[in-house]
Amino acid sequence: MKNAPVLAILLLLVFSVSKIKGQDFNPSRNYEDLTVLFEAWRQFENPPLREGAPDYTRASREQRQPAFKALQNKLMLLDTTGWQIAQKADWMLVWAEMNGYDFNQRVLKPWERDPAFYKSVWTERSDVPAHEGPTHHRTTELWTYTFPLSAGQRQRLLADLQVIPALNAQARVNLSGNARELWLAGIRDIRQQSADLEELRERPGVAADLPLAAAIGNAREATEALASWLEEQAPSKNGPSGIGKDHYTWYQQNVHLVPLSWEEEVILLKQELARAWSALQLEEHRNRGLPPLQAASSPEAYEALAERAAQSLLSFLEQDSMVQVKSYFEPALREHLGTYVPEERRHFFWITAHYDPRPLYSHFYHWFELARMDTEPHASPIRRGPLLYNIFDSRNEGMATAVEEFFMLAGLYDDDPRVREIVYILIAQRAARGLGSLYAQANLMTMEEAGGIHTGYTPRGWMKTEKELQRFEQHLYMRQPGYGTSYITGKYLLEQAMMEFARQAEQNGDSFQMKTFLDRMNAIGNIPVSLGLWELTGHPPETAQGPAGGQG
Repeated sequence: MKNAPVLAILLLLVFSVSKIKGQDFNPSRNYEDLTVLFEAWRQFENPPLREGAPDYTRASREQRQPAFKALQNKLMLLDTTGWQIAQKADWMLVWAEMNGYDFNQRVLKPWERDPAFYKSVWTERSDVPAHEGPTHHRTTELWTYTFPLSAGQRQRLLADLQVIPALNAQARVNLSGNARELWLAGIRDIRQQSADLEELRERPGVAADLPLAAAIGNAREATEALASWLEEQAPSKNGPSGIGKDHYTWYQQNVHLVPLSWEEEVILLKQELARAWSALQLEEHRNRGLPPLQAASSPEAYEALAERAAQSLLSFLEQDSMVQVKSYFEPALREHLGTYVPEERRHFFWITAHYDPRPLYSHFYHWFELARMDTEPHASPIRRGPLLYNIFDSRNEGMATAVEEFFMLAGLYDDDPRVREIVYILIAQRAARGLGSLYAQANLMTMEEAGGIHTGYTPRGWMKTEKELQRFEQHLYMRQPGYGTSYITGKYLLEQAMMEFARQAEQNGDSFQMKTFLDRMNAIGNIPVSLGLWELTGHPPETAQGPAGGQG
């Protein structure tokens, strides 16, 4: 791994300096000092306000840089000798977040290169701990409101909406970048925000509330003005949008703690793509004597299919000892069973669901994890909430993708073997889109060309029916390096963790228990799989080979 020794070198330098300087440095060995530093770090990471909106101007960022460096130095002076592995992993999480902040300042610069960064209105909760991709700090989360509004919610929504005009005005100063594809794709996000604000006017009780209606109007006017300005500037944008191979590798290894290089991820995704396609052909051969799956053709048929699928999955998880099924699993799943979609309007995932929703519902393991965060907050304040900069992606997207195949191989579809074909189609789609995103980040392909891999290598032409999904996904993966590959890289890392966990059990004369493995991973929380493996087996991640008694 190209940059795997980076942390080791840094830590060796830090501890060498502390020994030489003596009086000038006073390393702390208290884990509680890490939690105090974490709170200070998170307060710092939330920028100050400028005219009521988060301040992302160059002057503000430069002025805050010495304070950031001071926080970094304090972290590096914490001596983790004698700490438990989970506590050392928490140190790594704070280190990774600070690396993410530094990378955004130096390379990604979403406030400068990415118009979609200024999207404020979100109508739905993400199925992972935080929104996918770079997001500003004062968003309007419409999914948290119930209409008609209570008095408290009304005041909160007014405050949220008042951020938008000031932030959009600031965007026209900050957006000086030359990333053409990010620029053009971001215009769609800003235009969609205008439509979402218009829809907000139709919510119960809004139209009659004149101050609220006026605030919505002001926010929509500012959004339209920003979109028009972006369109005016678009012809002058002609630069690349990807961050390049070297930056990508550093980011994956030092922020998302994925111990792979760009080149290694290309190999992995190519292998998974070939495996999924070949496995699909073998499944189709095996099932050639069985009748083909029939898609639900009416709302009643889909409702019945969804109900059977939900009961089947939940029963399987419980009766086959896959994972401890908590009381919140069923309500979390039932909120997302979906409804019938006419055939001509189905995108890829709902095409699969209309044949059998169980593979997609398996991926909805996401909602079990969010319900766990809501109802059983982690004991560590560092992992209680979402990690910054989508650092959770290998864990959350990797787990959701991995369990699709885990559950299949453990027997979920023994009652209908043709559903196994859907699982391999899902894997192929995720490998294809991730592979395309790697080439786009390296500026070897445009987003449209990456979308060609995404579409062309998804079996049965199921990505050709609805273009918006492909555009959305490739745009996200350009905005957030590593997200497009996290489904497959995270799955690979979880398989590695399962291997090491099973190998230890075998060496100890025990048998591998799937329920124990998943329950332990769930208890560890939504942190990178490399750190989960460390806690699970005692094997330090490749990005954490610190000095004896230190991070390692």
